[in-house]
Amino acid sequence: MPVDHPHQEHGIQLPSPTAWPVVLALGIALVMSGMVTSGIVSVLGGALALAAMVGWFRQVLPHEAHEAVEVSTEETLISSARTVAARLPADATSRKIIPEETFRITTGIKGGIAGGIAMAVPAAIFSIIRYHSIWYAMNLLAAGGFVSWAGASDAFLSEFHLRGLLAAFVIHGLTSLLVGLLYGAMLPMFPKYPIVTAGIMVPLLFTGILHSAIGVVSPILNQRIEWFWFVVSQIAFGLVCGFVVNLQAKVRTSQFRALPFSVRAGLHSDLNERDYEEPIESKDEDITR
Repeated sequence: MPVDHPHQEHGIQLPSPTAWPVVLALGIALVMSGMVTSGIVSVLGGALALAAMVGWFRQVLPHEAHEAVEVSTEETLISSARTVAARLPADATSRKIIPEETFRITTGIKGGIAGGIAMAVPAAIFSIIRYHSIWYAMNLLAAGGFVSWAGASDAFLSEFHLRGLLAAFVIHGLTSLLVGLLYGAMLPMFPKYPIVTAGIMVPLLFTGILHSAIGVVSPILNQRIEWFWFVVSQIAFGLVCGFVVNLQAKVRTSQFRALPFSVRAGLHSDLNERDYEEPIESKDEDITR
């Protein structure tokens, strides 16, 4: 049973601070270190761990130690010159942040198609400069789906292959559409300069993730991919896709349309429908009495 503390008007009871958890962690670390260094280190670590456990238990058993901490409240006004996107007002039961407006699904499809075309331009330039063939980058992308192409030579990848063209078109097309839909959903949530965020930061983040996983996803791409040109292609996709998406007209979200008319009209009031009903009922009771 915890000890009852006297009520304090401007304070709360918090667990007393203790250093025993840190000492216990140090003791365990010394025990493990002694396994590869010297037994004396393990003995010292064991003594520290034992002392820490005893000291820690004495602070919480049979009663947990507390201390009174004064609490002072003050109103802090935070101002910022940064402009942000319009958000729905938060209520008492939810902390979600939902934009008032968003893009249609077709907007993301348009952006994905435009970004996919823009992304193919740096890839084609790289193929022509490095391998004197426009088909190399396309066949290299398709090789990720063909096990038989894992050991293909540069000369083979520089030639035209109908199967490689179709495979690269499907892989690149589906990926571009999916990322375009993602841009259409995310751009309304970005703060100031969304095109810069979507055009530079997101491609760099995606490149970092792919760089760590490309060896498992596609070994042939891991061996032959040129990361400089890959980053250039990603940024081209992000800038063009974000620009095209941002040009399209936005529509109101379903969450915004579900709000009361007074909120949607921008009328500010501290009263809700329940607040309106309660005074009316009380007045009726006074009249009947």
